[in-house]
Amino acid sequence: MPQVADVVVVGGGVIGASIAFHLAQRGAKNIVLVEKETLASGPTGKSSAILRQHYSNETTARMAFESLQEFQNFSERVGGDSGYVKTGFFMIVSPKDNEGLEENVAMQQGLGIETTVCSARQVAETMPQLFVDDFSRAAYEPQAGHADPALTTTAYAQGARRLGTLISQQVRAIRLKETGQRVTAVETDQGVVHTPAVVVAAGPWTPALVEPLGVALPIHACRAQIANLQRGNVFGGNHPIVADFLNNIYFRPEAGDQTLVGSVDSAEAEDRVPDLENYKEAIDAAFRDAVLGGVEKRIPVLADGHFSGGWVGLYYITPDWHPVIDQVGPQGLFVAAGFSGHGFKLAPAVGNRVAGMVLEGKHTVSDLNFFRYERFAKGELIRGKYEYGITG
Repeated sequence: MPQVADVVVVGGGVIGASIAFHLAQRGAKNIVLVEKETLASGPTGKSSAILRQHYSNETTARMAFESLQEFQNFSERVGGDSGYVKTGFFMIVSPKDNEGLEENVAMQQGLGIETTVCSARQVAETMPQLFVDDFSRAAYEPQAGHADPALTTTAYAQGARRLGTLISQQVRAIRLKETGQRVTAVETDQGVVHTPAVVVAAGPWTPALVEPLGVALPIHACRAQIANLQRGNVFGGNHPIVADFLNNIYFRPEAGDQTLVGSVDSAEAEDRVPDLENYKEAIDAAFRDAVLGGVEKRIPVLADGHFSGGWVGLYYITPDWHPVIDQVGPQGLFVAAGFSGHGFKLAPAVGNRVAGMVLEGKHTVSDLNFFRYERFAKGELIRGKYEYGITG
């Protein structure tokens, strides 16, 4: 490990790797990224990696729009491959949310997002296998899709390395040091790195690192379960991603005639993980039955779909389901954490904005005021137009 760095990024998930890349791309020198295990070995590697832009606030929608553009042009902008696959995306809501859906789509269109409101009949024309009698409106994004979280993270790290960044895996950050209200070093299990700037993007491990410096992040980790369903040739190939808020599920295609199914029920946030190093990584039978029951309601022809396992990752959630992206505590300390399941799709825009905050000051990046740390103490939580916290 080097003894001195200009910036240390803690965390080798997609957020940390994107930050390191964008810092280097903006001309920062002597950057060190430390990751306690390997790149994308934490929540990133278990992400469903869906890329959609439907949010109910302009800031997050704009960031999702910008991020999707980077995913679509990844080899030119970053180098390497993100594994982006365009599938299209439907968001199905209860009829009581039709007005909010239409307002959100109009707002997104004003930002340049390619999206539209469609009728249940139009959804059925695209996906005739879907049961559509319980809703009247849906939002559709033709450019949406999914990517590969490990490929994306590795590509960002390799891009940062090509620009001179040191990527240090199997190096655990133990504590941050400050002197006179300023960050001065990161102590790792392989030595101390003296630095005037630290960006902590360590996912659910972030709160424990910054708490000794007087920063109490309201973030808790919970299990995020994903089931795998062998769909066969029901769709005749790939199918669009669907977020179905009537049945509290989302599903997206995976290679090999498989479909990944997860939950959009914000109650899942109560499945807390007290020990980040030791939690149940097998999906629960109750979860499996609930999401597969939702799939059967929405796609009746998949009633006999073959369940083929699944896995459990981690969400790290704030009270309003939006991250903290801010300069906090002593001078030189920055955090990007608490993404509540949104991190992967926002990673390109987050990396670019955090790089600007570190190099130019947080007040030069207007969007970041939206994610300020002090909003929790002031009771100024971010609220969307839907009751579905995960939608933003």
